[in-house]
Amino acid sequence: MSIEELAVVDISLTVNDVVVARTVAARTLLADFLREDLGLTGTKVSCELQVCGVCTVLVDDRPVSACTFLAVDADGAAVRTVEGLAEGGAPNRLQEAFVDHHALQCGFCTPGFLMMSTALLESAEQPLDREQIVEHLEGNLCRCTGYLPIIDAVCEVAAELSPCARRRTGGQR
Repeated sequence: MSIEELAVVDISLTVNDVVVARTVAARTLLADFLREDLGLTGTKVSCELQVCGVCTVLVDDRPVSACTFLAVDADGAAVRTVEGLAEGGAPNRLQEAFVDHHALQCGFCTPGFLMMSTALLESAEQPLDREQIVEHLEGNLCRCTGYLPIIDAVCEVAAELSPCARRRTGGQR
């Protein structure tokens, strides 16, 4: 077996509820795989160091920095990107709240904030308070909004949700 053959790996994963099987270079980052191989450009790349949060996606419902996460490490996993949040082609409640609160300006950081917020809202076992939301989002950077509209949007959706409703839907919105 040649070095070139060793450097590629077959992977199979579910991306936004669609099963995907591809052969990728072993060092392909998940962000590059999503953007270049699958055309899902909602996941942004900026720092490439796990510092800014713009590349956040959910892997098995846990937020990961796709800019440093290898695509081969997602083999067998369920990956959800910002494109997978829409419900029937329409924005979900969190996306609507971002619009309602003007929680975006340039929009570059928005996918990362939406994915981190989704992870928090879907995993919370009890009602969330503002401090918990701020703490959860502290790894995401935004240069435009001043954060308050983002936090207000997530707080609004958190206040609308109950742990009972979350369990009934299996964590999906």
